[in-house]
Amino acid sequence: MPGVSDTTLSGRASETLREIEDFANPAGEWRRRIAEFLGTFFLVLVAAGAGMMAAAYDGAISRTAAVVAPGLMVAAIILFMGKISGAHLNPAVSFAFAFRGDFPWSRVPAYVVAQILGGLTAVVFLQWVLGVSASTGGTYPAPGTAYWVAFVMETVLTFGLVSVILGTASGAQNIGPIGALAVGGYIALAGLWASPPSGASMNPGRSLTPDIVANDYTAWWVYLAGPFLGAALAVLMAYVLRGPGGGLTALMAAEGVEAAKKEIEEAKSAALTAEQEGKQGKARHEERLAKLAAQLEGRDQKDEDRDMGHLKDDETALREAADPPGDPGSKGNP
Repeated sequence: MPGVSDTTLSGRASETLREIEDFANPAGEWRRRIAEFLGTFFLVLVAAGAGMMAAAYDGAISRTAAVVAPGLMVAAIILFMGKISGAHLNPAVSFAFAFRGDFPWSRVPAYVVAQILGGLTAVVFLQWVLGVSASTGGTYPAPGTAYWVAFVMETVLTFGLVSVILGTASGAQNIGPIGALAVGGYIALAGLWASPPSGASMNPGRSLTPDIVANDYTAWWVYLAGPFLGAALAVLMAYVLRGPGGGLTALMAAEGVEAAKKEIEEAKSAALTAEQEGKQGKARHEERLAKLAAQLEGRDQKDEDRDMGHLKDDETALREAADPPGDPGSKGNP
């Protein structure tokens, strides 16, 4: 690579390897759950807080500010803690990573619980501080908008969001400035043009936590089914565009370097076994041919010995016929 030394490349590779090992180390799972809790807390604090702040301060927060702020917050969260937990911040995103094979299903429940608790804590805090109902920070279909329209919008918007995430994430981690810009920018852009019908939530945790606190479950299924369906469709599209997930990079990111090394060693062992079996089969075949050749050679030698014996017998018979034994009475006669 022009302008990049081997030392720099080696340093970057080592850093990436450390990040992957940190993300997979079971000893740090509690840290990742705290990171998901904290990240979702800040996301819901901004997303639900915009509506609640507008209700508390007579419309002080515009719609533009309300939809751009969550995108900026997600970008900031990815930059400051994406390397710790992967910055999923969304049950549909954790589901998508697992469905694609980049993230173990066994880790999904803990992530989702941390995300929901983070969202609930943010909503309770806002309701306590601002003194307004949590429902003012929820997402609901606009008056006069059919629930199915809101459902379709949430499905399509989440399809786009998860497609961006899967395309920019490293394994199951949202990390780095590119991921932050892409994911945060998409959230802001989707909110700017598509928030009126459904609120452009794209996140069950963001939508359902105000519902739980306010005990208002209006159109709750829209914000649960829509994002998960959109995430599933994004995973299928990722398969069409880039093939199956769960590759070596994803395996290393989700399950650890040791698991990846084990898979590589198993593949090498299988290849070596197949090669050895092939060599053994070839050796057995050559040994069988040698035995057959030896048997044929032995049979030819036996046939030759038998023929020679017959030839000697014939020679003896001819000699005896040509020179029969003399008569004893003829001895001394001329």
